[in-house]
Amino acid sequence: MILVDSSVWIDYFRGVSTVRTDRLDALLSSELLAVGDIVLTEVLQGFASERDFNQALGLLTSLTIVPIAGQDLAIQAARNFRTLRARGVTVRKTIDTLIATRCIEDGMALLYSDRDFDPFVEFLGLKRADQAG
Repeated sequence: MILVDSSVWIDYFRGVSTVRTDRLDALLSSELLAVGDIVLTEVLQGFASERDFNQALGLLTSLTIVPIAGQDLAIQAARNFRTLRARGVTVRKTIDTLIATRCIEDGMALLYSDRDFDPFVEFLGLKRADQAG
């Protein structure tokens, strides 16, 4: 299963063509995709029109919705943050730490375009989903 971050969804819904939005487009018809509950919030809150909101809501809720946090995951996310900080890396957003940790703990790959996830790949074993195959 591949979890798709808001950084990719936002570009996708804006019609921005990138390597990652093209990958998402291909994955939508071929892979089991997931959306984190807080990713759902991040993406949906950006729509100004009710029509666009409802269209995105329909697509996103047709995918697997993954609860991101909880006590055990929150503690592990704090550990991951501290591990990265000890390596000289400070992740800018707590939400990204939670999302990356959920993916690591569940063995899910993450499709993202936010550079804050790169240290999780490099140091903590987060799997990237932006390459074909």
